[in-house]
Amino acid sequence: MNLSITLRPWGVVGVSEAPFYTLARLVKRLLGSRWCFAAVAICAISLMARPTTARAAERWETLQAIHMVENPTNSQRFGPHGELGPYQFRRSTWRMYTKKSFYAALDRQESDRVAVKHYEWIREGLVRNGIEPSPYHIAEAWNAGLQAAINRHIGAASRSYAERVNSLAQDLSRHQVASQP
Repeated sequence: MNLSITLRPWGVVGVSEAPFYTLARLVKRLLGSRWCFAAVAICAISLMARPTTARAAERWETLQAIHMVENPTNSQRFGPHGELGPYQFRRSTWRMYTKKSFYAALDRQESDRVAVKHYEWIREGLVRNGIEPSPYHIAEAWNAGLQAAINRHIGAASRSYAERVNSLAQDLSRHQVASQP
């Protein structure tokens, strides 16, 4: 059996058998063995309202929008605060996820890998603090820092940045939907 459910505040995230059996045991205790598997199947279907692929698409759209705002010309030069690469990472952020040279941020593949890790770190931090991990909130935290986003100490420049990223992410999402058969 390869059915799995990982319950999180934002929906079903992953696949593992342990939560399924835990849920099955709970339902069995409450309803008896006769209704156990039917009840668990109904719960599993209802919990799958937001599939993992939708989350991956939203992540891609948000990261693409961040790249378009941060470095639309793919400049190979350092930013005004020492940022580098398509996502304009600062050296300290880069070091959180890799031991590779900071100049590897110029390699789009490596930069994408680090961007996904940073996105997920921000996302988890927002969720842990009861904030919806929308493209807007992700962008706020990307620009102003996670703690500033959690504490809602966001300046006008970071709000403007988040609005631009959110708008671009929505445009990318609409374009994806329109191009699908």
